[in-house]
Amino acid sequence: MVTDGSAAAGLRIAFFGTPAFAVPTLEGLLASRHEVVTVVTQPDRPRGRGQKISDAPVKAVAAARGVPVLQPDRMKDPAFLAEVAALAPDLGVVAAYGKILPQILLDVPRLGMLNVHASLLPAWRGAAPVHRAVMAGDAVTGVTIMRVVLALDAGPMLSSHARPIGPDETSVEVERDLARLGAHLLLASLDDVAAGRAVETPQDAGRATYAPRLTRDEGAVDWRRPARDLHNQVRGLHPWPHAFTCLAGARHLIHRSAVVEGPPRGAPGVIVEASGDVLVVGAGGSTLLRILEIQPEGKRVLGTREFLAGRRIQPGARFDPCPTHG
Repeated sequence: MVTDGSAAAGLRIAFFGTPAFAVPTLEGLLASRHEVVTVVTQPDRPRGRGQKISDAPVKAVAAARGVPVLQPDRMKDPAFLAEVAALAPDLGVVAAYGKILPQILLDVPRLGMLNVHASLLPAWRGAAPVHRAVMAGDAVTGVTIMRVVLALDAGPMLSSHARPIGPDETSVEVERDLARLGAHLLLASLDDVAAGRAVETPQDAGRATYAPRLTRDEGAVDWRRPARDLHNQVRGLHPWPHAFTCLAGARHLIHRSAVVEGPPRGAPGVIVEASGDVLVVGAGGSTLLRILEIQPEGKRVLGTREFLAGRRIQPGARFDPCPTHG
């Protein structure tokens, strides 16, 4: 990597990011010797239950710190490209921006662009790496700093850091920690780039796996699957779209669960125990899943004791598949 000899002064950074995952990286850059000359983030959209227009997390941080914000509808918009080019960024940094960047944009910073990706590449390339890793029951994940190229998350890697996934951790907990780790790793990689000592290692494309965006229907619980798989589904789809099942015709979201160790028993979907704070349901292979937190449709999240206290649910009742949403 060739530099212009001004490494000590830091780099001029164009930052691309939108959700909470990107915030630690942006905050780390703002506190560093590097200069964030602009933040590019997705256009404002309705958010939350009330679907009100509000700033995404990255935009809120940028606005509070007085950093110029750009929100293009089209990445190839000539006016947008001219605005970025006029800022003369040395490097682009991408963290969960949410759109594929075209080559004409990748070519604007003189040192190209780096991405903070929440997996140990080449595993889980794509939009939902943390959720897919948890849903798959992976024991380890991590974060990788890679060069952005046109192919999906396929660029050479500058650095990576592994992190174990606890057997009961949700994607929220894992992603929050990876965001922090990614921020530290990115700053170290920037120092290497600025000093001209960065080493870029090609990925092994033959080992690549993919992490497509989540869909609402992926939350449908199939009680014929083993309890461990269902537990991974519950924690991987937290906080959205959540695993869901139907009881007496009403949809229920499962927020927290646990695998019950013990002798096999129970048919898929049939409630085996329902008393006090214990709600245990049969799953595939006569395995058992314990529901710890559940949310009846249109109501708040309940712990098992509170849920059972307000309902007459007896062993033998059954959770059934729900009609799927589009």
